[in-house]
Amino acid sequence: MLKVTVQNAGLFVLLWLLLGDFVQGWFQYNVNTPQNRQSEKSASDNEEQSCFCQLTGVLDDCFCDVESIDVFNNFKVYPLIRKLTERDFFRVNLRRPCPFWVDDGHCSIKDCHVEPCPESKIPVGIKSGNYNKYSKALNAVEDITECEQIQNLGAINSTLSNQSKEAFADWARHDDAQDHFCELDDETAPESEYVDLMLNPERYTGYKGPSAWRVWNSIYEENCFKPRSVYRPLNPLAPSRGDDDGEAFYNWLEGLCLEKRVFYRLISGLHSSINLHLCAEYLLDEGWGKETWGPNMQEFRRRFDPAEAKGEGTRRLKNLYFLYLIELRALSKVAPYFDRAFVNLYTGSAQEDTATKELLLLLLNETKAFPMHFDEKSMFAGHKIEAKILKEEFRLHFKNISRIMDCVGCSKCRLWGKLQTQGLGTALKILFSEKEIKNLQENTPSKGFQLTRQEIVALLNGFGRLSTSIKELHNFRTLLEEHR
Repeated sequence: MLKVTVQNAGLFVLLWLLLGDFVQGWFQYNVNTPQNRQSEKSASDNEEQSCFCQLTGVLDDCFCDVESIDVFNNFKVYPLIRKLTERDFFRVNLRRPCPFWVDDGHCSIKDCHVEPCPESKIPVGIKSGNYNKYSKALNAVEDITECEQIQNLGAINSTLSNQSKEAFADWARHDDAQDHFCELDDETAPESEYVDLMLNPERYTGYKGPSAWRVWNSIYEENCFKPRSVYRPLNPLAPSRGDDDGEAFYNWLEGLCLEKRVFYRLISGLHSSINLHLCAEYLLDEGWGKETWGPNMQEFRRRFDPAEAKGEGTRRLKNLYFLYLIELRALSKVAPYFDRAFVNLYTGSAQEDTATKELLLLLLNETKAFPMHFDEKSMFAGHKIEAKILKEEFRLHFKNISRIMDCVGCSKCRLWGKLQTQGLGTALKILFSEKEIKNLQENTPSKGFQLTRQEIVALLNGFGRLSTSIKELHNFRTLLEEHR
């Protein structure tokens, strides 16, 4: 009996030596695989969702959370603002020369820069009598042909319908009849250029490198109340700081007063929103003469993944949400201005005007219903004289940023950069005019507060871009989940 048992044991040992690796592997696969797979899945989830894993909860400097903004924007605001900005009222004229330097930037895509169309191609109604101020060279036939043949990513499509051309002349006459109390761009200047935004969507143009860096560097370094000795993380124009993770910068930022900290977050949020648009509308393919546009996951990760952006990605996206709250608050505060019956979004068509205003009031009522608005009363709430000085500094710094946007070398980038900057500037004007808005008369124009057509167009289009950014973040999250 013992002999048989020993023989059996020997046979078992021999079998284990021969088949042990296979048996052990099979055993581990069947017994431990669910746990292992779960571990591997978690690691994969963390890798794929790293762009969003920290983008949650309450935002700094306010009491609103990211999730509430997502739901409110994507289901209530975004559908309305998208319809509104497609109305005829929303055309822009945002062309002015750079006051600081001669741009020497070059896009990575050919023909990014575009010359204005010859005078013979510009409707007389838009120029309002300034059509004779152009040089004869611009009227040459070869220039006309060249203008008509421009087909590039960075170019501005200046095509306007006959109805739009007539409307511009009416808009100019209507605006001239209003009482304005802020500085306006000269829409009758020879360099003015009206644009249909529907024909010029904001998307990737290839504009990058030193020229683009110089614009943003000037904005951050010269206008965000920052000393030169404090370097922003990942600033390509700053001296090499080794493995600096930005701790010194954020220690400095946290030491600022609320107003100056808010100013930086607004600019960072604007920058993030613009970058997000470029990731969402990226040139994916140029094959066979047909361009294909869509979301670029690699580009999105490069700009916003904490690992790729050395921890900056989450901060950038949170600042985007913060900027959204600021402009959302401005829209809710300005609602009484548009509620008045005599305020008209004038286009020359009574039916169009009525439909546009109804849609605008519907949007404004939604913004008023949001329960977690930013409390602007916490800003400039100190000593009256100090608060007044700080507010003026705030205004002048932002005004300078709007002028720097004239220095963007790519026509389409400049168009959308200026539009969103002016939209934020208009939102700040609204937040700083609370008393004037409260004192508005129901049936008569108020000399204390007035919005021009340019400001209204910039305000709504600028907020529309932010709303689109929040929506695109949801789309990127969905793509990441599908990829996983």
